[in-house]
Amino acid sequence: MGVRRSAAMIAGTKLAPTVGSGYVRIVLDRAIDGIGPLRSAAASADTKLVDAGGDVEKAFGGLLRMHTSLAGVQGFVTNIGGLATAALAVPANVAGVTIVQCHLVAGVAHLRGYDLEDPRVRNAILACMLGEDAVAALVKSHRLPSSPMALATSPVHDPVLDTTLSKEVTAELVGRTAGRRAVTLIGRRVPFLGGAVGGSSDAWATWQIGTYAGQELKDRRRH
Repeated sequence: MGVRRSAAMIAGTKLAPTVGSGYVRIVLDRAIDGIGPLRSAAASADTKLVDAGGDVEKAFGGLLRMHTSLAGVQGFVTNIGGLATAALAVPANVAGVTIVQCHLVAGVAHLRGYDLEDPRVRNAILACMLGEDAVAALVKSHRLPSSPMALATSPVHDPVLDTTLSKEVTAELVGRTAGRRAVTLIGRRVPFLGGAVGGSSDAWATWQIGTYAGQELKDRRRH
């Protein structure tokens, strides 16, 4: 599983009382349907498609850039408090970046011709949230049956997989955030430096997840 992922799992376990695995599904629903000023994933993707003149790949690039910027902004906002607010900033940051990343991956799935109401597609979205390395490790250990693309196009929906993915995504995201806070603890002594580090880190993670989703979720409308 690797040292980095093991550390993330430990951190995720310690923060489990604060952020439960059930919240992942709630956030996924909110990201797909839209919440506050954030429109539904399908509506945002369709707007980018219109802006791109109907070119799906250009629209994908626009979605990726927009969400990377959003992740950077929310990462900065939830990290500017310094050491005094570190305990509160972790769950806020997890929720914020999860919504942005779920919204991005769902938008990619919509652009590529997947039905966002399909539970198989929703599981594929969550699998993309784990990132390429984590998915490979889970498949190798038989905790995940296959890649996000295979999950989205599987013949039947496996309800057991819903719970497995919710737990894995929660542990990965919370652990990823907590691990970064531990590494950047010195930076947090200067509030705005901590915000800059958090924002850039969230932006980079979102770019990676969006790119991975783009590689995995092949365009079904071409077939």
